[in-house]
Amino acid sequence: MATADVSTASKTVNIYEAKTQLSKLVDLAAAGQDIVIARAGKPVARLTTVEKKNRMAGFGAMNGKGWIADDFNDPLPADLQALFEGRE
Repeated sequence: MATADVSTASKTVNIYEAKTQLSKLVDLAAAGQDIVIARAGKPVARLTTVEKKNRMAGFGAMNGKGWIADDFNDPLPADLQALFEGRE
């Protein structure tokens, strides 16, 4: 297998090689190399790195990002309550 610049290089393998060398190919993909899997010389699939999503995590990550109205727990107006209960 090539040890060239794996960040931009692409490697094409046939399905048999992909099956027998999957672990090595996954390592190459994790390092940034795209692996093209071909059947009878025609590309049919690509093995590539999964990009990590930036996400906020942890308790309190959204602290201060929203608000709840002061009247949130107040009873609904009678006409709106009737709609929710299926009455008109």
